[in-house]
Amino acid sequence: MNHLHSSLSSEMMEKARLELNENPDTLHQDIQQVRDMIVTRPDIGFLRTDDDFILRFLRARKFDQLETFRLLAQYFQFRQQNLDMFQSFKVDDLGIKRALMDGFPGVLESPDQHGRKILILFASNWDQSRNSFIDILRAILLSLEVLIENPELQINGFILIIDWSNFSFKQASKLTPNILKLAIEGLQDSFPARFGGIHFVNQPWYIHAMYTIIKPFLKDKTRKRIFLHGNNLNSLHQLIQPEFLPSEFGGTLPPYDMGMWARTLLGPDYNDETEYTLTYDALHVRENCGGGDKDMMKRSQSTVDTGTLRQTDRETSTPLLALD
Repeated sequence: MNHLHSSLSSEMMEKARLELNENPDTLHQDIQQVRDMIVTRPDIGFLRTDDDFILRFLRARKFDQLETFRLLAQYFQFRQQNLDMFQSFKVDDLGIKRALMDGFPGVLESPDQHGRKILILFASNWDQSRNSFIDILRAILLSLEVLIENPELQINGFILIIDWSNFSFKQASKLTPNILKLAIEGLQDSFPARFGGIHFVNQPWYIHAMYTIIKPFLKDKTRKRIFLHGNNLNSLHQLIQPEFLPSEFGGTLPPYDMGMWARTLLGPDYNDETEYTLTYDALHVRENCGGGDKDMMKRSQSTVDTGTLRQTDRETSTPLLALD
């Protein structure tokens, strides 16, 4: 068995073959052909080009080598163009840590009926005096970096559910076109994850308005995977079975523990009232994040830099929804 498939079951390998056009016999050749394209973009620093890393991009683009290389280039270009977002890209960064502790994002322990990992966001929990939108986006990207190390999630993908209950117009007015465009670039255009669905529930009218404005920036495939359920949880359950959802979404699981994912990343010493010395290098994790494995974390020997992320004009531009 190819070492790149050593952790996959025969069923998962067959799924990769049928859905992603993955062929074990030509896998190394496919990877090398993508790697050979790197010389065509000397303007980009490709900081990681090993087989495991390139493979996740191939899976995200169903082994279309040209599209795979385009995604790989956009991944590193996005990081070059937004250096302030990635200068302290680890869980003990103060901004990321706060966002994680406030549940941005939430990650359910068990996948859905199709093996897709479920991420959840409770939008009204956004305390804008505590967390910037940029830090929330960084926490989401960092979480995805951890999760995408799991080869099964590279194949099965992810589901995102956003609950807009009690999300105020004032909160929505802080969602500027620039930062929403940044989120789209970071998640849709520059990350090797397969999103099987993005579900809005309990969204107010101004979220509909926001979606109408950002819709032109979304790829057709992305638009087709966004579902606006309103308060109709039955339509959500037609796509994600209730036994895989917490009670907040009409599921049969207990209410979601908002600190669960933060504790997984920060370790057993998680405490809302303390600072941390745990550090995580998202680009070089080698362990699957199956259940908060302690081995995937390491303790920093240096003092944590608690400096806040430098604010940019992304968060101070014209609001998407203006308050009179």
